[in-house]
Amino acid sequence: MSAHPDRPPPAGEVGARTSGRPRAVLFSGHYYASKRRANFHFLADALARQGYDVTFVTVQISPISRLRGDPRFDYPVREEANRLVPKAPHVASYVWFTPFHLFHLRAAIADRITAPLGRLYAALPMPGLEPVIATAKLILVESTGALLLVERLRRLNPSARLVYRVSDDLRNLGLHQAVIDAEDRVAPLFDLISAPSRYSVRRFGYLPNVRLHPHGIDSTMFDRPWPNPYAGPRNAVSVGHSFYDPDLVGHAAELFPDWTFHVIGRVPRGADRPNIRWYGEIPFAETVPYVVHADIGLAPYQFRPGAETLADSSLKMMQYSWCRLPIVAPDFATRPDRPHVVGYRPGDRDSIRRAFAAAVGMDRAAIDRGTIRSWDEVAHAVADPERQDLVTETVVPFERKR
Repeated sequence: MSAHPDRPPPAGEVGARTSGRPRAVLFSGHYYASKRRANFHFLADALARQGYDVTFVTVQISPISRLRGDPRFDYPVREEANRLVPKAPHVASYVWFTPFHLFHLRAAIADRITAPLGRLYAALPMPGLEPVIATAKLILVESTGALLLVERLRRLNPSARLVYRVSDDLRNLGLHQAVIDAEDRVAPLFDLISAPSRYSVRRFGYLPNVRLHPHGIDSTMFDRPWPNPYAGPRNAVSVGHSFYDPDLVGHAAELFPDWTFHVIGRVPRGADRPNIRWYGEIPFAETVPYVVHADIGLAPYQFRPGAETLADSSLKMMQYSWCRLPIVAPDFATRPDRPHVVGYRPGDRDSIRRAFAAAVGMDRAAIDRGTIRSWDEVAHAVADPERQDLVTETVVPFERKR
């Protein structure tokens, strides 16, 4: 790969790979070089460590995205559109920038009228990417509009291991109905459905190819001797922006004025109180010390259809747990086998008071992190059919609606 990751590769290098290394192509809604690190970033890096040449494809991005204030335009997505750009050893980025993409129009009838655009979207040109797809050993599709491409991907490469990583419930993401319909249609085409939550395993339990693959942890990152970024004791941290509920931080900061609340992520500023610190979005490596040295982790999620997956699939709750933080989370994101996750009813000050007080009094040394996997283990389970039974646990499927 080029030593200058921000420069385009030479013409002869586009689509090139290190001799003998198999290819993996990942389709995600994220941009590889963003400050935020989601599960597909970690999987991409793990696959590169395991010997793959990885192409990280960003989907669901078009001129419409800029009009909607898409934060991915903070990065050079337009400049890098529709070409392979090396970003890390054995990892290249490809921003599939299309004339349009489908997004939920907030009205069922509008989604129905625009549904035929899904077929047009799936057929749009992919300059320079199709040869990479056609020679890939592994194709990994995230729960995004990339589901509209699955039939095309299978035609381009019938022999690749085709995996659906159900990062989130599509209903939770508010995607266009055509994408939700595509998920049901193409699910049987995958060699593996890799689900980080028991809820998603139950949803796809009618298929033989679904497996429970919880998110992993980059333990080497969190176990470093990071300097303490906090000026004083009693610090609670909230990281990330997905489904952010400002009520938790606002109420807890008022109820516990001797604690300092640190909010990291692209979230709307809520109540301005002297014991709340707002950081905005910062690089992942700069976020880690705030988690490592915190006393309590906050998971202020709003409920949406499909939010039941968060009890298993919340990556920040996994990171909090690795650092043995008591966690304050909405009751729908708790599980009986995680007693360090204390539930509250969103908007209910009394339940927030009780949950936070319970977290304050918790014995952190008793928090069990023995079941948390590494991202390398998860990547092996995704890529290797001999290792895909990562978790030997029986999950009873939901009765399928027909």
